[in-house]
Amino acid sequence: MDHSGHGMTMDLPPFTLARGLQWSTEPFFLTACLLALALYGWGVLRLRRRGDAWPPGRTVAYVTGVLTVLLTMCTELNDYGMVMFSVHMVQHMIISMLSPILILLGAPVTLALRALPVAGRGRRGPRELLLALLHSRYLSVVTHPVFTIPLFIASLYGLYFTPLFDFLMGSRVGHIGMMVHFLAVGVVFFWPIIGVDPGPHRPNHLMRMLELFAGMPFHAFFGIALMMASTTMVRTFENPSTSLGVDPLSDQNAAGGIAWAFSEVPSVLVLVALVFQWYRSEQRYARRSDRAAERDGDRELEAYNAYLASLHARSR
Repeated sequence: MDHSGHGMTMDLPPFTLARGLQWSTEPFFLTACLLALALYGWGVLRLRRRGDAWPPGRTVAYVTGVLTVLLTMCTELNDYGMVMFSVHMVQHMIISMLSPILILLGAPVTLALRALPVAGRGRRGPRELLLALLHSRYLSVVTHPVFTIPLFIASLYGLYFTPLFDFLMGSRVGHIGMMVHFLAVGVVFFWPIIGVDPGPHRPNHLMRMLELFAGMPFHAFFGIALMMASTTMVRTFENPSTSLGVDPLSDQNAAGGIAWAFSEVPSVLVLVALVFQWYRSEQRYARRSDRAAERDGDRELEAYNAYLASLHARSR
């Protein structure tokens, strides 16, 4: 299939889900996804051999996350996404709002830190480089909400409502670059909010929820803008091939509906994960307090009782 020009040289039959899910290799994403799965698998095996446990839930989340990228980029969805706005929007939503959350819940950085060998004294191996990156100024800037929230919003408005989108869709490299950008923006946006991995910003759970909700209304509004538009907004999808049998305006409205509806999906996913993480951190805190009480014979409680008794004596 020819992806040159604006993808208009492709005469695809009308879109159906069955057609969309047929295999259609995209070499860059296929290689990246297989490599990502292989490295994660290597890490888990290495821990196992050492006798260390790794939560199976993390592996499931990570593998599912990478498979959603594969499904989005290495099927006919990718071909239809070049010529239909609605299919492109499905790709964009999955790769920027679903895949990053699942990948982050897999805690790949934590796995790497535990699985990579420590380099000898004075030497810098992959583990040392990863640690240096985690503590770097660069990472603390790109994962800060002051940076991630505007970036998340600009990735929608700055891309679709300017000529940049048409320019990127004009070539295969541009299209791949755009998809990599969507995935990266999703990762840096959701990392401080939901990431299990260590990172420069670890706000409390309430702040995380606020960060999540700061970005979502803009997302919903973007969807509504596309749904309500009475003219086509993006040149790439203005003249779909007759073989597709789609009306560009109703296809654009459908794309808006997808963007609008999808802004709810990560919100629900993230909220469930956050509540669960919150509950677990509270439990850990309670267990620590119990252990401390056992060690010092509940000194805190005794001190409090003595304080009450002194108050009582004073009032008398």
